[in-house]
Amino acid sequence: MLDKLRETEQKYRDIEAKLSNPAVIADIAAYTALQREYSSLTPVISGYRSYLDAEKRAAEAAELRNSQDKELAALASEEYDEAVAEKESAFARLQLLLLPRDPNDGRNVIVEIRAGTGGEEACLFAADLFRMYSMYCANSGFKISIISENETDLGGYRKLVFMIEGDGAYSRFKFESGTHEVKRVPVTEANGRIQTSTATVAVMPEAEDVDIEINPADIIFETCKSSGAGGQHINKTDSAVRLTHIPTGTVVECQQERSQFQNRDKAMQTLRTILYDRKLNEQKNSIDASRRSMVGSGDRSERIRIYRYKDNLIRDMRLSDKAGSQTLDSCMNGNISGLIDALIAADTAEKLKNGNQND
Repeated sequence: MLDKLRETEQKYRDIEAKLSNPAVIADIAAYTALQREYSSLTPVISGYRSYLDAEKRAAEAAELRNSQDKELAALASEEYDEAVAEKESAFARLQLLLLPRDPNDGRNVIVEIRAGTGGEEACLFAADLFRMYSMYCANSGFKISIISENETDLGGYRKLVFMIEGDGAYSRFKFESGTHEVKRVPVTEANGRIQTSTATVAVMPEAEDVDIEINPADIIFETCKSSGAGGQHINKTDSAVRLTHIPTGTVVECQQERSQFQNRDKAMQTLRTILYDRKLNEQKNSIDASRRSMVGSGDRSERIRIYRYKDNLIRDMRLSDKAGSQTLDSCMNGNISGLIDALIAADTAEKLKNGNQND
């Protein structure tokens, strides 16, 4: 591990030098990529230097412990114990910092919620999930904006696509991908019977121009009037945009902005993100199953969480009973930090376990 850290520090110094190079500064894409890598390495290098400092202090104190001066020897012995403790603590922190980091963790995300089984009740549940994420974003400093929506007359969503912007958005939302199941009495149920419905959530890291290149000749561009439940929010002009990516058959729509140009930009960004997500999934599928995290692959066909209204309980299937059980009322009002933190902790613990087995 220490050999790897020495190599990493040299890489860090090389990046530091490049960031002051005028030619690199002039290339915005290259500079941005280097700056992101530099920022990601800074905590590791800071921890490594703390470790080296503690190691040096321990070595110096070890020599002085044998001094003929008893007072000096006593002080050196005390300094040695403190330095060794700091060295061990720094080493433990480095183990965490050196865990494989998801390169997408710092990115914004595009989230797609689709109603699953359950008819209108599934659409209403999709709207409840969006409200939960919106309230969490409001409390956590993330910005949320709708890209496209297919709303029902009762206020539910057949499909909703939105962006979440903010530092570390993907790191906080990536474990939300999957099938969410709700058990409750629907507002449309006259006899008070509990119904089971589902909604799927897909969380995709926002792609950048350098990630995916799209040939303009592969895009079919169409304009249309905005659709929805009706009323004054529906545009009378053809400002809504539909893009079809011919090679993959992917269709993206955007209707939230008043300007056709703004809708086109958002639609292109969404298409780029979908294609990037597909590329990432292909890479993930090639990884051996034994190296996957205990929280699952994030495939949207997996049932990851159950929302039981009768018991006022949310149960995350990927966590232990204690960590994965939360009060439903609180979570639906956006207080999902406990679940997110528990999922991140479980993922970290599994990576540490696998890392120790591979050593």
